[in-house]
Amino acid sequence: MNGANQTVVTEFVLLGLHDHHDLEMVLFVLCLGIYSINVLGNALLIGLNMLDPRLHTPMYFFLSNLALIDISATSSIVPLMLVHFLETQSTISFPGCALQMYLTLALGTTECVLLAMMACDRYVAICQPLRYLELMNWQTCMWMAAVTWGAGFANSLLHSSLTWSLPFCGHNIINHFFCEILAVLKLACGDISLNVQLLMAASAVLTLSPLPLIFLSYVFILTAILRVPSAAGRHKAFSTCSAHLSVVVIFYGTLSFMYFKPKAKDLNLDKLIALFYGIVTPSLNPIIYSLRKAEVKAATIALLRGDLLSRKMSRFPVVL
Repeated sequence: MNGANQTVVTEFVLLGLHDHHDLEMVLFVLCLGIYSINVLGNALLIGLNMLDPRLHTPMYFFLSNLALIDISATSSIVPLMLVHFLETQSTISFPGCALQMYLTLALGTTECVLLAMMACDRYVAICQPLRYLELMNWQTCMWMAAVTWGAGFANSLLHSSLTWSLPFCGHNIINHFFCEILAVLKLACGDISLNVQLLMAASAVLTLSPLPLIFLSYVFILTAILRVPSAAGRHKAFSTCSAHLSVVVIFYGTLSFMYFKPKAKDLNLDKLIALFYGIVTPSLNPIIYSLRKAEVKAATIALLRGDLLSRKMSRFPVVL
């Protein structure tokens, strides 16, 4: 009888901040502006990498992967969220929620692994400069990228499959802006202990374990830099990895603050922090690399002057 009385969930209600409609209007403007900067900035990095031969290096190959992750991750949540800011009640279909949760979890995990791969690239560049092109060849870079994306999407597939195999029988209000896995698990009718344990284990392996690897890489990098005799040489060596180090500090800093801070009495504050982490942080990456990297500045200037496009078009034969 209980099974017969259960209501099958076909859609979810995203609570967001509908009790504060004026604040949602402010967030609509801010999120639209930040999302536009994110898409344009990261798309510019990808475009420059494709057009400028000087950026055809392992470092910028991984940076293009990072830019693609940032565009995809924010695009999986922001457009629908902007629509919901303008509505009195925000709903998302069951398949739509499943897809959104899968993509956000997959891309978040992929970024963690990618930052570790980028640290390895910087380690080889600084500590093994004479063998850099040999060790970081095109085949190796493609293999590292495949492992990065594969690990993130395989991990998300595991957790998504376990989550959506649980029964959902009536409770459909998600107290968040988007379908975040922990918020979804709270609505399940069955036992979620296995899901939580596996999620914690995967987070330790794929999210937290890259951090000591990055830290160890930079210990060797800083040791190698300090051995450089000239101050100009030390500055040039450190400048090649300063942008990546800044991105790592911001990424893991906001991640640690979001998950390890004391739980706020007001749940709306936690949702706003998660919103900042999901939207603002990816938008900072192209700004950091544009400010720190002379090659990106030079490529941007060449693009604005039309030099990059003209050189690219000159490679195609003219058919009369």
